[in-house]
Amino acid sequence: MEVMTHASTFLLPPSPPSGSNGHPLTYALVVLNQRLPRFAPLLWSHARLRVCADGGANRIYDEMPRLFPDQDPLDVRNRYKPDVIKGDMDSIRDDVKEFYSNLEVKIVDEADDQDTTDLHKCVAFICDNRPTLDKSNLCILVAGALGGRFDHEVGNINVLYRFSNTRIVLLSDDCLIYLLPRTHSHEIFVLKSVEGPHCGLIPAGAPSASTTTTGLKWNLDDTAMSFGGLISTSNIALEEKITVLSDSDLLWTISIRHPNKKI
Repeated sequence: MEVMTHASTFLLPPSPPSGSNGHPLTYALVVLNQRLPRFAPLLWSHARLRVCADGGANRIYDEMPRLFPDQDPLDVRNRYKPDVIKGDMDSIRDDVKEFYSNLEVKIVDEADDQDTTDLHKCVAFICDNRPTLDKSNLCILVAGALGGRFDHEVGNINVLYRFSNTRIVLLSDDCLIYLLPRTHSHEIFVLKSVEGPHCGLIPAGAPSASTTTTGLKWNLDDTAMSFGGLISTSNIALEEKITVLSDSDLLWTISIRHPNKKI
């Protein structure tokens, strides 16, 4: 079985990150309508394409200047200008829409599509943007994907399954989540300076009859997992390399460290 490797290098200052087969990953960023994580500028610096999902544009406009309190807010807004704003346009404020329109940001109104979420629309747009992105090593970072309404969180997680052939990382200030497809075995390289130790493996799509891991405090050994039964939550990443082999798609989640915060 082919091995898929994972590493949260987007939480470190930009440098050529490693993707599968040693090829660098190409990052795109989607900003949703939840509070920006404190490391949003870092994600921005990694991304080749930046897309705001509807009200996510409000978050960039309002909150990015707060991350640079010593700088002029207008200068910050001009510097952190999205490439595209896309969605059903029910959340973006008129003043924000006008501001970015004046900066010639592309605004795509898909109010006629009520069958998919704004995140789904943005991911589909990025995946179709082949002329400027290397899709073979594409990784989509989603800021503000967790927190707020639970149905929104579940909808965001559902996008991981609907685009299971694309690397997508859901991010909040406290943790990240991504899908481990059953079609691969997985090697997860934990960057202990910025993430962990708390982690989990969740069989959200379907029960797992057999999951085996290494590198965790409580490893799974040909273990069955399901809702209503055992799931691996509040586990601890002990090693820098975690391996996972499962007969089912699993969600991997790991905490993101806060500077000066005790574990």
